[in-house]
Amino acid sequence: MLGLSTTLLLAATYVLLSPGVATETVTTCEVNTVHRLSCDDGVISVQEALYGRADSVTCGEGKPQEQLANTECSLEGTVDILKKRCDGKKVCEVSLDVFGTRDLCQGTFKYLQTKYTCLPAIHHVTCEHSLAYLQCDEGQVISVYGADYGRRDPSTCSYKRPASEIQKTDCSHPASTVSDSCDGKNSCIIKASNSVFGDPCHGTFKYLEVAYVCRFHISKQGALLQENVRNESERIVAYIRQRQFLIQHNNLQVCLFQLSYCSPQTGSSKTMLRFRLSTILLLAATCSLMTAVVSMERAITCGSEGNVQRLSCDDGVISVQTALYGRADAVTCSEGRPPAQLANTNCSQAGTVDVVKKRCDGKRECELNINVFYTSDPCYGTYKYLDTTYTCLPAIHLDACEGSLAQLQCDQGQVIFVYGADYGRRDQTTCIYQRPPNQVQNIYCSSPTPKVADSCNGKNSCTIAASNSVFGDPCVGTYKYLEVAYTCDYPGTSPLP
Repeated sequence: MLGLSTTLLLAATYVLLSPGVATETVTTCEVNTVHRLSCDDGVISVQEALYGRADSVTCGEGKPQEQLANTECSLEGTVDILKKRCDGKKVCEVSLDVFGTRDLCQGTFKYLQTKYTCLPAIHHVTCEHSLAYLQCDEGQVISVYGADYGRRDPSTCSYKRPASEIQKTDCSHPASTVSDSCDGKNSCIIKASNSVFGDPCHGTFKYLEVAYVCRFHISKQGALLQENVRNESERIVAYIRQRQFLIQHNNLQVCLFQLSYCSPQTGSSKTMLRFRLSTILLLAATCSLMTAVVSMERAITCGSEGNVQRLSCDDGVISVQTALYGRADAVTCSEGRPPAQLANTNCSQAGTVDVVKKRCDGKRECELNINVFYTSDPCYGTYKYLDTTYTCLPAIHLDACEGSLAQLQCDQGQVIFVYGADYGRRDQTTCIYQRPPNQVQNIYCSSPTPKVADSCNGKNSCTIAASNSVFGDPCVGTYKYLEVAYTCDYPGTSPLP
């Protein structure tokens, strides 16, 4: 019985940890068309790529037969080009001109076809002059899928930067330095700076984009996590602790309660006890695996004027835990600084965490220009930095365009808990359909509001209008939207870890 229950546990664990990875295919026919790969979840991993022709049907519409006859036409190295440009990214766009002017099979009409999967990964963006923190759980090591340094869009790491510094969006280069420095380590710190990666586009404010996974460390003997664990319950407890799964109290209670009706009522007491124990532990592990992982993230931005700190969550929303503007050691952000600017390691500006929480809690992405802390100097002559730690909490995220109703709804027996809400505009892509450009160009007018929490917390459902009459008008003439992040919990419990 013990062996069977352990096998079932491992099988269930493997299934829960190994979601199906589907293969996507993109085919681009025309030379002047963009070849676009994208992942809603995870990051791109190119499997196959063909530039040429492998059959007479694909991209054959309207073409004479002689341009389709050669079905053994392929450019060597195509997959390497695609992997270099796209692996590890959430979105990747390639033009056919990357293959140059060489005609590998003259007279044949060619196409680009790529097959790729979306692999689960930690996706991390660090603005220039900030430190990228790559971190795995105990017993695991970093494996970098891909990294790029430069700029690929005008919105990332752009908060209050001059337009001239963010308009060039074709200057991102692969950064193998990250893999060379971090692969195989449990944690790794690397600075997003020209001194580390070179300068792919002078005068542009850049960022480092990294996608990586955490793999179990395998010993020299090839054993996976060799631990001296004596029985089934100890194995599961150790696994849960190592993976740092957040086991929500109510969900676990419900699982265990339901299981009491499933345990066998016959057989010896010893067999029944063992069955119940192994099944309950299996369900506990299952519940924990199905619950979102809450890990601690960290962002450090060195204190030169105009530098941007970026917090982001691939899943869930930001919950700021700590924030320091000042200096706590003589090493962080010390490159090129005289010792006199690093000596004071007891320097901190009061209220920093409140400023960061007000701007970032409840959002999926948040950018702060370090200039917001320049209103006072907590330690004159010391070179300062902004150090923020935060978690990504599971949440329901919704946007309601101005003039619409935001409807927050929980399942029966649960109530709303609002993490954060903002009214205004933070980008040029949300709520823009058929709006004139002058109504969506101001992206610095979003303001946090407590009114959604005041109106909705503790209720099973709640409706609130996204309008100036409710929230005021943070930017006259701009078409705004209400952004809300909330969770549903049972009354009397807190969603915070």
